[in-house]
Amino acid sequence: MVDHVAGENVNQVVDIGKGVVGKEVKGVPVDSPGYELPLLLFGGFRTLIDRLHARLADEGHPDMRPAHGFAMQAIGADGATASDIGRRLGVSKQAAGKTVDRLLAVGYAERTDDPADARRKLVRLTPRGYDALARSAAIFDDLRAEWAATLGADRVRDMEAALRNVVPAEKAFRLDATSWLGTP
Repeated sequence: MVDHVAGENVNQVVDIGKGVVGKEVKGVPVDSPGYELPLLLFGGFRTLIDRLHARLADEGHPDMRPAHGFAMQAIGADGATASDIGRRLGVSKQAAGKTVDRLLAVGYAERTDDPADARRKLVRLTPRGYDALARSAAIFDDLRAEWAATLGADRVRDMEAALRNVVPAEKAFRLDATSWLGTP
């Protein structure tokens, strides 16, 4: 994260790229420091997610949080146990349990008996949970259309294609973002 104090960048990362810009690295001209790319990608992600959640709040889902969307995807259409959810998110069963408890409290999920094993409890999405996911999908379509209107549809398609070329397919739609962002 780049913090700004009195107009100065205080993150040490910003100094690493100095002296490289304007030169070549492995035969490729460097026109901006390397650390900017992940920060800009993350900033784009945060911009989309923040705008999504503002719209969701306006549309009747003020309690929806970014982690909830990941957890609801991990629950899936058939439901899942807390252990399954934790494994899919890359977090402990206890951390998954806390997220599930929050989803239960705000009405996005419910616990039910597993029809295949009476000893297990499944977490399933409620109609409210499905509504939040459906609205999220529609809002993401709107946000993508806004980016296309601002940047140009070809540039957005090119950006998506370029990212598909550098992001391994097996990692493109992983749900365990919370595990590498520091959630226990």
